[in-house]
Amino acid sequence: MLAVFNKSVAKCPEALQSPEPGSVSALKDGFLAQHFGSLHPSSVTVNLGSSGLFAYSNEKQNPLLPRLFAVVEDIFCLFQGHIENVALLKQQYGLNKTANEVIIVIEAYRTLRDRGPYPADQVVRDIQGKFAFILYDTTSKVSFVAADVDGNVPFFWGTDSEGHLVIADDEEVVKKGCGKSFAPFPKGCFFTSSGGLRSFEHPHNELKAVPRVDSSGEVYGATFKVDAEVKKESSGMPRVGSAANWSSDY
Repeated sequence: MLAVFNKSVAKCPEALQSPEPGSVSALKDGFLAQHFGSLHPSSVTVNLGSSGLFAYSNEKQNPLLPRLFAVVEDIFCLFQGHIENVALLKQQYGLNKTANEVIIVIEAYRTLRDRGPYPADQVVRDIQGKFAFILYDTTSKVSFVAADVDGNVPFFWGTDSEGHLVIADDEEVVKKGCGKSFAPFPKGCFFTSSGGLRSFEHPHNELKAVPRVDSSGEVYGATFKVDAEVKKESSGMPRVGSAANWSSDY
């Protein structure tokens, strides 16, 4: 699975940008989508207009960590993995028996966006299992990305030459678009357009960037670690009535 977000809707952390990135423009002329399509001839690309694109394929899947794609009311979501507490989450979000993992993620986001009483970190933490997902709300222009605490699903992110955010489950695809400006997506973390990168495992701690250096001394982006010494400043998520929009506050 692949997503490329314009920097106007998903600002990439500066620490991911290497001094000598060697990257290209992932969005220009559909460059990275075409490369993905060449690797996966049966893949499907979804154009998100000026916001970016999604691409996915069911080829070469791990049967234990399947890929799913769904669209509900202008919310697009790519999911890979397996949720263990599906029944509990279906009940929590009032979903029917046919709802699968990707529908659960979309409903969790909608609940957060519109009326949720819980903070985003708790909503992601409540998802138990092996997973990674990429969600985009075309109405609110909000991206929402997360990976489980153990990094069970291969998941990478980076920035291209124009500062656009690239996310995929294939390291070589991300490297093609981002050069040296990429890294594995941090375990136990989630990223939103307005809130940036946060740990849902340790929501009260800041994250610190650590340069990622290979065996030859080359810097390839950065990894992000929980800073046990630095606590985040408390910032509430005020809502007024059922129509309050989480995405504009977080």
